[in-house]
Amino acid sequence: MTSPVTRVAIVGAGPAGFFAAEALLKSGDPVAIDLINRLPAPYGLVRDGVAPDHQAIKSVARVYAKILARDQVRYFGNVTLGKDISVDDLRTRYDQIVYAVGAQSARRLGIPGEDLSGSHAAFEFVAWYNAHPDFRNAYFDLDCEHVVVIGNGNVAIDVARILVLSRDRLAKTDIADHALEPLRDCRVKRVTLLGRRGPAQASFTNPELREFGRLEGVCAEVDGAELELDAASEAEIEGNAVKTRNMATLRGYAESGCGDGERVVRFRFLVSPVEVVGEGGRVTGVRIERNRLVAQEDGYVRAEGTGEMEVVPCGMVIRSVGYRGARLPGVPFDERRGIVPNEGGRVVGVGGRGDAGGAEGEAGARGVGVVPGEYVVGWAKRGPSGVIGTNKADAAATVALMREDLEAGGGGGSRGGGAKGRREAVGRRRQDGDLADLLRERGVRWVDGEGWGRMDALETTRGRAEGRPRVKFCTVVEMLGAAGR
Repeated sequence: MTSPVTRVAIVGAGPAGFFAAEALLKSGDPVAIDLINRLPAPYGLVRDGVAPDHQAIKSVARVYAKILARDQVRYFGNVTLGKDISVDDLRTRYDQIVYAVGAQSARRLGIPGEDLSGSHAAFEFVAWYNAHPDFRNAYFDLDCEHVVVIGNGNVAIDVARILVLSRDRLAKTDIADHALEPLRDCRVKRVTLLGRRGPAQASFTNPELREFGRLEGVCAEVDGAELELDAASEAEIEGNAVKTRNMATLRGYAESGCGDGERVVRFRFLVSPVEVVGEGGRVTGVRIERNRLVAQEDGYVRAEGTGEMEVVPCGMVIRSVGYRGARLPGVPFDERRGIVPNEGGRVVGVGGRGDAGGAEGEAGARGVGVVPGEYVVGWAKRGPSGVIGTNKADAAATVALMREDLEAGGGGGSRGGGAKGRREAVGRRRQDGDLADLLRERGVRWVDGEGWGRMDALETTRGRAEGRPRVKFCTVVEMLGAAGR
């Protein structure tokens, strides 16, 4: 007897969603996958987060394109969960649901002056220069010479690099047209990155750090005194190749001095922002406190303020202290951690590690603990950590649980037991109809795989004419026009 096809809805078409689809396809089980995405264009952070001058990283999109081309996969772009469709709509049409929505907002510093004019979240700045439609009309006043970037991760490094990159090099990337002109004309000459802990605890990767030593007209500046390590930091570096290389790169910058670079990127460590200071409602600087490191019993090295203060003058502040998930209507949410609460990838409802966040009627009706047939991958599962490739193993682990639940009769299931339960689920799906039929009834204009193919071809054609990888469409209206009917 032929095994029934498992219908899976994946909400979110970024790296985590595509890697989940890939793992499902590789499982060998009969599966039909619908990728549902809020924006018309897929690929998530590969399109909207990776820096425009890092095209090699974006090449993973070729893998995603092959997944989209599979007969078992359909794409529904420009469809918003909570507006166009509900979680209940998905529950009655699919055996299993996977939430792959990433982290859609920025963490806050929680210090005075954070909301002054000229103080921005890195999340917004990155989305603006990467042509994310939600930030098409954001404004960043680049008429200043000094910018402070708060954070010591790859996003902070990307922001600093984009601010000092040569204007000719920027013009050869797929940076948003609305960002290209302001960045070409910006007066920024100095960017200071602030790290709360020491260089051994910085989370950037070495290729990104090392790149500052090769940028035309740019000098990397480090105070050698801030590179001195305590015993705990020395132990943290030992055996860690990335951190060892980072320390070597930073020491090289400190020893070589700043030279004649027109633009300077300075790395500072062991300092915490305590206030964004301003005048007339606008940023004029950042008050920082010097820190010392204190080793904890569990080996974690904590930063502790010393009371020694100074003000770093600047005209703009970009806060790069992490991303945070946002609540989805009808989906459990852990407000403290900013993730969909889960046990290894199985979504947890009321009474589990988190709350239902407004979905108590639905989740509560099914009892406490694991929500049957619902799963989570990527940043929505574990928080904003790792690189794009990290999502591959993460998704595979969740998919392994999904297969395990199906075999045990707990798929989407579990609304029924074993093969009988799965056949009943298929019967309900047919009764409720296909997602495409539902969207037509509601007048939702979605972008399918062919529509994305047309949009993609137009962007790359426009880019080819200008010697660029692509020229992106920056509004939903433009995207829908390019996708056609």
